[in-house]
Amino acid sequence: MFYEGKIYRPPSEAKSIILQITVGCQHNACTFCTMYKDKSFRIKSREEINDIISMAHAQDSDAGRIFLADGDAIAVDTLLLIEILDQLYKKFPHLQRVGIYGGPKDILAKSPEELADLKAHGLNIVYLGVESGNDGILKSVCKGVTADQMIAAGQKVKASGLTLSCTVIIGLGGKALSHEHAVDTARVISEIDPQYLGALTLMLDLEAPLAKAIKEGTFQQLSPFESLTELRTLLEALNVSHCVFRSNHASNYLPLRATLPEDRNDLLQTLDSVIKNQTTERLRPEYWRGF
Repeated sequence: MFYEGKIYRPPSEAKSIILQITVGCQHNACTFCTMYKDKSFRIKSREEINDIISMAHAQDSDAGRIFLADGDAIAVDTLLLIEILDQLYKKFPHLQRVGIYGGPKDILAKSPEELADLKAHGLNIVYLGVESGNDGILKSVCKGVTADQMIAAGQKVKASGLTLSCTVIIGLGGKALSHEHAVDTARVISEIDPQYLGALTLMLDLEAPLAKAIKEGTFQQLSPFESLTELRTLLEALNVSHCVFRSNHASNYLPLRATLPEDRNDLLQTLDSVIKNQTTERLRPEYWRGF
């Protein structure tokens, strides 16, 4: 498969065919992220996309899952996305799921009818990077939306019938705003009530703008146990109806998996035990962490 630059996908899309229908990220301003800084955003032409689909079919015509990349491929015009989806389901007879990254601004730019049409034509899951529910943090990391706009984007996806997977970043507020970050993020996630929630732990490429703030001493990263304390605060304040929770990404110090709210008490007890006893042997060592 031909790709332009590095390709990123959600952990749950590990077994999916990755089709790069866009290059880069249309927003591409977040200070914690360098994934698409070496790319200029563009939507590939119909001819390019047709060639990509043909190559994917030649490699694995029995594919059951496909993920549409890059960073916010939902920015593609809805009619073109529908054409792509129809073509995929025609060419891949065993296709069961198509996923896509959705930036909050690009989701808000779609009408409810457009999102429902994408669902009707076989789009299944949208991945939304919430990152934080705190307006000050969202502004400082240049996310481009407020907490209320993030809630509106998430609720819009859910109202369309699409499955929603949200991601938050533990430690994004640093030491100074750790508690506010946890509580406000719990509020936003609770308002959205996604089917899936993933918690990453802040890791920075040396080229990330936020890494400069650390070097200058204006941003202090959390220690491993401070990160777990922040996660505990978030989980305790969370109010969701039925959500598959994961913090077993390579960036996380303590891999956790649960269904909320059913497993909340078990999660909190595990975190309390590790934090209270400073159980370092249960933590993932720094040299194992990564994106």
